[in-house]
Amino acid sequence: MNDLEKQFAQTVKKHRSTIYTVCYMFSQDADEVEDLFQEVLVNLWKGFKGFEQRSDINTWIYRVALNTCISQNRKKKRRQMEVHITMDINLFKDSDEDTRQVDMLHKRISRLQPFDRAIVLLWLENLPYEEIGQIVGITAKNVSVRLHRIREQLKQMSND
Repeated sequence: MNDLEKQFAQTVKKHRSTIYTVCYMFSQDADEVEDLFQEVLVNLWKGFKGFEQRSDINTWIYRVALNTCISQNRKKKRRQMEVHITMDINLFKDSDEDTRQVDMLHKRISRLQPFDRAIVLLWLENLPYEEIGQIVGITAKNVSVRLHRIREQLKQMSND
């Protein structure tokens, strides 16, 4: 393994949970999350050598992961004709009140547009508005406005 490969492996190991979090925001299917994770790794590897460190590595990883997941989500919607067979029971799923609330919130967030989902994910990761703006390519003020609108959308979903 050469130095670049070692550096990439260390970077992925350090930011693995960030990548998985982004992937999970775009799918609840474990196999699909794994596929998204692999696709993100491919795209990170493609850009790793050219990463010029003009931004923080974490910001760059978020940006690549979000762009990859959004692109895959678009492709998935185009080939929506596929039929997935799933079991209606999950033996490993908790059924306590906290878990139900988290599931409900996740379902509502998944109904948002991909760009809004990305902003919510970054906000839930406690990133400052400035960094969220850098990752998604908008101003911090615009992040604030969009988050306010997203909260209103999520409240409206509770009335549905």
